[in-house]
Amino acid sequence: MKPNPPVALLTLIAMASPLALNAFVPAMPDAAAALDADIATIQLTFTCYLLTLAIGQLITGPLADYFGRRPVLLAGLGLHTLGSLLAASADGVEMLIAGRVLQALGGSTCMALARTIILDVHGREGAAGRMGYVVMAIAIAQAIAPTIGGFLNLWTGWNSIFYMSVFMGALVWLVALRMLPETSRARSDSLHLGGILKRYGEVLGSGQYLGYVLSTTAIAAAFYLFVGSSPYIVTDQLGGNSAVFGSWFLTVSLAFMAGSFLSTRLAKLFSVDQMVLCGNLLSLLGAALLLGLSLLNALSLAGLFLPMALVIFGRGLSQPNAQSAAISSSDSSAGTASGLMGFIQLLTGAVIAQLVPMLLDYGTTLVFCCILAAPVVALLAHYNAWRRRHDNAAQ
Repeated sequence: MKPNPPVALLTLIAMASPLALNAFVPAMPDAAAALDADIATIQLTFTCYLLTLAIGQLITGPLADYFGRRPVLLAGLGLHTLGSLLAASADGVEMLIAGRVLQALGGSTCMALARTIILDVHGREGAAGRMGYVVMAIAIAQAIAPTIGGFLNLWTGWNSIFYMSVFMGALVWLVALRMLPETSRARSDSLHLGGILKRYGEVLGSGQYLGYVLSTTAIAAAFYLFVGSSPYIVTDQLGGNSAVFGSWFLTVSLAFMAGSFLSTRLAKLFSVDQMVLCGNLLSLLGAALLLGLSLLNALSLAGLFLPMALVIFGRGLSQPNAQSAAISSSDSSAGTASGLMGFIQLLTGAVIAQLVPMLLDYGTTLVFCCILAAPVVALLAHYNAWRRRHDNAAQ
C-alpha cells in the first residue's frame, strides 16, 4: 500500500519555518535594547535566517534523496526546536544569531520536504491541488506571525516568541514521529560531493525544470519588490504609518490565501499548465494596473494595495502548480529539485531586498516597472517549459 501522510500534518510542518521567521520581526527593537545591540546587528537575526534557509535547502535535497524523507525531516524538526530553545535562552546577540541559524537550518528541511513528500505520494497532477494547501499554510503563517509575535512580545517579552516555536516544533516532531511514513520510492546511491554536484547538474539541465522555477521565482520577485518598497511608499508618499501599512497589507495576504485555496479547488478541473497560465495572466493585469495608476499620478492606498492583491492572488493560483511541475521534472532527484528551487527563490529574495533602496532612489515608477516585468518573465519562462514538456511527450 502506498504511504499516505495526512496533508494536514504536512501543512503544519511547512508552517513552522515561516512562523518562526516572521514572528520575531516586531520584537527586534526590544530584543536589541535588552541585549544592548544596535539595529544593524540585530538585523542579522533576520538576514542570517533567510540566507541559512536558502543554503539549507541545497543540503536538504541530496540528504533526503540519499537517507529518505522521514529521517531527514525528523532531524530537521529537532534542529529547528533546538535552535528555538537556544534563541529563547540567549543572553547575548551572538547566541541569539546562532539560535536563529539553527532554527533556519532545521526549518529548511520542513519547507523543502513538505513539497517533496506530496509529490512522492500523489504524483505530478495529484500534487498540484494538495500543494495549494501547503502554499496557503505558508501564507497564513506569514500573515499571522507578526501579530502573534507582537502581542507575545508586549505581554511576556521577546523570549516568549521562541518558546512558542519550541512548543510548535516539539509538537510537530512528535506527531511526525508517529504519523509520517517514508515516501521515497527511489533512493540516491551516492552522497559524495561529486555525486551531489552531478545531481544538481542533471536537475539544472532540464529545460522544463528551469522554466517552471523561473516562472514561480519571477512572480515571487514581484512580491519581494513590493514588500521591500511599499512601507516607504506608504510613509513618505501616501501619508500613512506602520499601522496603516499593516492593515492594508492584510489585503495582500488574504489574496494569497484565497488564490492558494482556489488552486486546490480548481486542480481537478484544469491542468497544471492552465492554472499556471491563468495565475500569471492575473498577476500581469494587477501589475499593469499598479503601473498605470502611478503614471497617472493617481496612486492611493487602495490603488497601491488592491492591484498588488491581484498580482498575489495570481501567485496563489500559479505557484503550487509551477512548483509541483518543477519538482516532477526530475523523477529520480525530487528532493534535490525541491531544495534547489527553494534556494533559488530565497536567494532571489535576499538580493532584491538589497536592491530595493537603490531602485527607490530613482522613483517608485521604476519599482512598479520591475514589478510589471516579473509576470512578463514568468509568462515567457512558463511558455518555454510548457513547449518543452509537449515536445518531450511527443517523442
